[in-house]
Order: sequence, then structure tokens, then C-alpha cells
Amino acid sequence: MLLPDASSPPERLRIGQCTVDVLSREIHAPGARRPFRVTPKAMAVLLVLAASADRVVSREMLLEQVWPDTHPSDDVLTQAVTQLRKAFQEVRGDPRYIETIAKGGYRLLAPVESLDTPTLPATGTGAGSRAIAPEPASARPPPTGEAVAPTGTGPTGVPSAPPSHPSELPRSLWRPAVIVAALLVLVLIVALLGRWWMTSRQAPEIPDPPPAEAAATPPANAERIEPFLITSAPGFELAPSLSPGGGQVVYMAVPEGQRNIAIMLQTTAPVAPRQLTFPQGMAEDSSPQWSPEGHEIAFLRVTPGQDCRLMVIRPTGRGERTVAQCDPDSQPGFGWTPDGRGFILDRDAIAGLQVLDLASGEVRALDYDADPDRLDRSPRYSPDGRWIVFLRNSPLGDFWRVAASGGKAERLTRMSGEIRGWDWLADSSTLVYARRIDGISRLYRFDIASGNHVELGVEDGEQPAAARNAGSLAYVLRHPRFGIYRFSVNGERAGERLFASSGRDRVPSIAPDGRQLVFASDRAGPFGLWWADVDDPASLRMLEGIQPDTRQPAAWSSDGKRVLLVGTPADSGPGETAQAGVFEVFPDSGRMTRLALRVGAPVQAAFAPGPDGPDQRLLVLADHGEGRLRLNLFDAARPSTPLATIDNVTRLQVDAPGKRVIFTRGGDPGLWQVDTELSAGSIRPVQLPRGVTRWQHAWAATDRGGVFLVRRTPACPALLVQAPQAASVERDPKDTSLCLDQERRASTRALTFSPRTGDLFVALAEYDRGDIGFSRVSAPE
Repeated sequence: MLLPDASSPPERLRIGQCTVDVLSREIHAPGARRPFRVTPKAMAVLLVLAASADRVVSREMLLEQVWPDTHPSDDVLTQAVTQLRKAFQEVRGDPRYIETIAKGGYRLLAPVESLDTPTLPATGTGAGSRAIAPEPASARPPPTGEAVAPTGTGPTGVPSAPPSHPSELPRSLWRPAVIVAALLVLVLIVALLGRWWMTSRQAPEIPDPPPAEAAATPPANAERIEPFLITSAPGFELAPSLSPGGGQVVYMAVPEGQRNIAIMLQTTAPVAPRQLTFPQGMAEDSSPQWSPEGHEIAFLRVTPGQDCRLMVIRPTGRGERTVAQCDPDSQPGFGWTPDGRGFILDRDAIAGLQVLDLASGEVRALDYDADPDRLDRSPRYSPDGRWIVFLRNSPLGDFWRVAASGGKAERLTRMSGEIRGWDWLADSSTLVYARRIDGISRLYRFDIASGNHVELGVEDGEQPAAARNAGSLAYVLRHPRFGIYRFSVNGERAGERLFASSGRDRVPSIAPDGRQLVFASDRAGPFGLWWADVDDPASLRMLEGIQPDTRQPAAWSSDGKRVLLVGTPADSGPGETAQAGVFEVFPDSGRMTRLALRVGAPVQAAFAPGPDGPDQRLLVLADHGEGRLRLNLFDAARPSTPLATIDNVTRLQVDAPGKRVIFTRGGDPGLWQVDTELSAGSIRPVQLPRGVTRWQHAWAATDRGGVFLVRRTPACPALLVQAPQAASVERDPKDTSLCLDQERRASTRALTFSPRTGDLFVALAEYDRGDIGFSRVSAPE
């Protein structure tokens, strides 16, 4: 029963450290780049839990309160709770906000207070809460199953006169009642808003989006650093590097009114930058690295397909010089030696790491246990000069360490994660890195001695760079928003945005019929798998129950009735293990099956033709140890033992009409192809136009045995290049080019082609900004 005093319920709440705007359904967590908007049903669930803070609310009660007069399944409640946990940035295994009670329900652990009514007391004494004016035992509801004294009876059974008016109640009695009543009013308001919201769209209810993919090495705990933006110009600023004292920063950006990427320099305050380099023609500058003593800055100058140089310049802009040549099709990662007299390099054409001496120009191999089957990238010396840390076997990489003099490498982590940049902190015993999980990058701190990973609370953070002599950290706050566009390859159809939203749409995959499209999107919260008919905007719907891997697209069966993809179940929450797997999904019914395959962590899957018909084979790309990837061919009817394998594959696409599988290899700039039986003798390179590599390009098979690539150039951020099949690998094929869009950058992973309609579906950056953030960070005690 609602009290009259609750007629003006609060519109904003503080739950734990998060701010909740009830009417806009937004939850703002500390350190988050932007508020997280939940669905009306998820907000209603939160309000019911808040009305009973620190007490268990049964699943039955939640379903009755939030979904009245309906008969929903338990899944809709699970989806709502997992979305709330995502909004609160819950860490798996360490619930601070919502606790799952086995066979009972849920409990809100964090304290609750209204931000509209200062006198409203905080409630809840769960984990992380502070006790404020504890209520007497008589004012607290009894635990479930405990006998309740009849109304009007005191603690000793002596009748007591009830108060005549709520205002005569003791404050410890009426305040909780007002909170509960006010929150129940809000539940009703949000439920009505939700019903209007759903009815206005005349579509069936879509359960809340699934939770994020589980980290292989979850953070032991979390701390928050305060992001402070020091750049805010239109476009993007990337790859920051701090001066040794942390007072200046260099980064790469496109200066105003120009098209070439250049190196910019500024102080670590939000002031106008100074352009440091001036590349000419088609050249672009990238990857700046400040020297240990702060007197010079190294960077790469690359003219695609023609020239690559490792260069050095002074912070004044003078003394620009070339110190080494490099391969424009395989650009090296590099870091200064501790004395500033050379560089440590990775080179894809050579196994292991090398050291360049600037005085002599000599390049020598680092004497350690390098392995040709393992890809070692992104090396950095520790500030004290004792160690070299590098990433091994990206894109499922881990950190390894070797002594600066060489020797046996030691594995430091077991994440098999997608690392988006890293650096040493000044103490030489701590790393800071960015890792992408479920399509979102976050910053972490890793203490080598203890093995602890600590999340730093910066969403969309990547490319961290620490000052050598100070506790300063710069990083990129990257928040692009991609939309899916349809083009005709003959140029007759201009780019047409499909299913516009404010979310991120990624990795589209078109069915053989040329009409059905599936893609990953976070338009309703965490990334989900979405299906639509490209000619019917009203057909768009989310396929429930799975959270797709956003690195690789789903693959269609030849009849267009099934898709195969890598993902995690959507019904796993914090504290529950969510193992990635290969799923077969039927878009028409939403039914899905997890395939029983004896492989390591899967990365991508696809159907392939067999000797007697289509879709008789399964191709599964998976980890087979220490992040090394292997392509496995299975019999779809009996997928117990691989029929054939190929190592060092990083991405694949089946070209069924061409009876081939196109793939990329770790450390190799080109494309490769093999027959659908993975016969070793059929492996050969795909001939590409001169100056074109697959690095940073999206690609897809054509209907005539060729390949489409979409690349970025200074003149066109989304240039379509077609490489027809060559008669001989020695002959350079002719290519045709078409600028798809003069303003929007193409994603490097999202391109799908329909031979039936001749249409390309490309993910373009609808909104693409990368700003440099700056924070103070301390090493672990």
C-alpha cells in the first residue's frame, strides 16, 4: 500500500558509488566515460531491489512486481540483472552491488540514498556500505521464516496503542517506510513508461542484453583513477608518449586542414598543440616514442607500399633524421634502449627480437629462446634496464619477460587476451595495459611480483603510456561509433545507412540470399547478436541468449537457415564461469546449440563444403597453447577429431563457390588461400595489387575468385580496392578502386559481400574520436 507521503518520489539515487537517474534509466559509474542506459524493465528490477536494500528479494516477487499480468520466463529476469551488473561495472567473482542467492533470489548490497531529498537516510548494510543511524531491531523486518509479532503487541506481548498519524511515528520507523513507498511509486512509473515504450514500437519484448565476456584472468580488485582530458580537437589523437618527467606529451593526429597524420606535441594541460613533423605526399607519421633522457623523439614515417623509415627528431622540431629503414608492409614495433643509444625491435620477417645500435647502424638478434612458431611483439625495456617485456602470440597475447642480456623467457600472464597497448610504470615492477573484452577496452595495472591485475576504471581506454620518472599516465579514450552501410560495387548505389542507432554496430555478415544480415551491436546495452532483413527496417531484432565475440563475423550456412559464431552464454553473471564456445544459431526461431568440440578457446568458426555437399565440414580457429592459433577442419556430423589443421592462422573466410578458404597468418602482411580440405600442397598467397597489404584493411572474397579490400589513404578514408584473380602469381593483377566515403573511416574487420545482389556491407565510423587522457597513477604498495 502506498503512503500519501510518497507522492513525490526521488528522481535520482545514489547506489553505492554510482548515480542512478531513474527517469532517463541511466547509471553512471565512477570512471565511466558515459552513463550506461538500461531498459525500463531492468530499471524496475533495480527499484524493487532498492526498496528492499540488503534483504533478499525472491525471483517470484521480482517477476510479479516488474512483469505483472504476464507469464515471463526466468530468463528475462536473469537478463535484467546481468545488465544491471554491467552498468554497475561488477567484477566477476566479487559482487559489490547485486548478490545472487542460490535458489532464493537477489539482494542489493550497496547503500541507497536519494539525491533529491537530503534528509533521506542511506539504507543497506551490505558489502561496501557504511552504517548510518542503525535502526532498532524492532524497526527492522525479520528474516525470512522468522515469526512476526501481531500488530499492536510489544516485544513482551503487552498490547501497545498504534500511533494515530505517521508523523507521530519515531523517525527510525517512518523514514524507511517512506523510502520503500517512494521507490515502489518509481517502480510503477518506470513500469508504465516501459509498457508505453514497448507498445509504441509494436514489437515483442526483447530481453535485456547479455553480460560481458569473462576475462581469462579477472582483476583481483579494482581502483579508480580520475581521467582528465588534455585534448579535445575534432577527429582523433592516438599513440601518446610522455616525456620522462611527465610534463609533455607527443601523439599522432591529423592537423586541422590537412590529410596526413603527423606528430603533435603539447604540455600535459588542455592547451593547443604544436605540429612537430610535416610528412609529404602519401607519407604518414605514427608511433612516437620519447627517449629516456627526453632529448629526442622517435617515430615511424610510412608511405604505404613504398617506404618505411624509423626516424628521430628533437622536441624543438629540429634535427629530423632517418636512423633505419623498415618494411612498409610489415611495420616494426620498437622501444628505446635504457641508455638512449638504440632500439629494441620486432620484425615479422625475422623470428625473435632484435637490437639496433644507433652509432654503428648494426642490428643484432637478442640472445634468447625465440621460437619461429611464436610471434613476439611490442618489446619494452624496464626503466631500470634490467628486463625486457614483450607480447607473445597476439591477437591472443600474453606478457613474457626476459633479462636484458637475454636468456630464457618467462611467461608472466595467462590471459590469452586482446591487448590494446601497454607500458612500464616507473617502479620497473608494474605494467599498465589495455585489454579489450566484449568490444570495450579497459585499463589495468599488473603487479609482476604478486601476479595481481587491478582494473583502473577507465572504460574505452587504450594505448597507455607512462612517464619514466614520474607517476603520470597518458592514454587514449577511444570511442568510435560504427554504423553499417550498403554499397553496390559498381558505384550505382551510394552508401545507405542500415538500422541507424547511437550504438556500435560491428562485423556484419550477409546471408547467401542477399537479404538476411547478422551483426554485433551494443545498441541495447552489452553487445548482442542482431538479425534483420536488409530491405525491411522493421524486421530488426536481437537473437537472445548469446553474447557474440565482436572480433570476427558470424558465418552463414549455404541455405541461409543457420549461422555459426563464437560467443558466450548470455545467462552467466558475476561469479559464474562463462566459457567461450562455438554456437549454431537458427535466426528464424532463435534456437541455438553449443557445439561439443575438442579445441582450446575458439576465435572464429565457419561452415565449409564437403565431398558430397555443402556445410558438411566445420572450420574452427582456436587456441592450441600459449595463444598460438590453429585452424581445425572437422566433419560436421562427427566433430571429434580434426581432419586437417593449419597453424598460425589469425582469421579466415570460406569462399564456397571458389572452393577455397582465404586466411591471414600471424606476422605476415599478405592474404593466403587453401582448398576446403586444407591440403598442405594447395596453400599459396593471394596476389594483391602492388602496395596493398591486408594490414589495417577489411577484406572479403569476390564472386570471381578475387578479393575486395577497404583501406584508408590520406585522400580517402574508405577506399575500396578490388584484386581480381591473377593468371599467375608472378603477374601483378590490375586493380579497380572506388572511394566509398570521403569522410567516414572503414572498420578494419567489417566487410561482407553478396554475390547475389552485388552489394557490399561495410562498417563505417559514424562518429570517431580519440582524445588523450591524463592521470596520476601509483605503483602497488
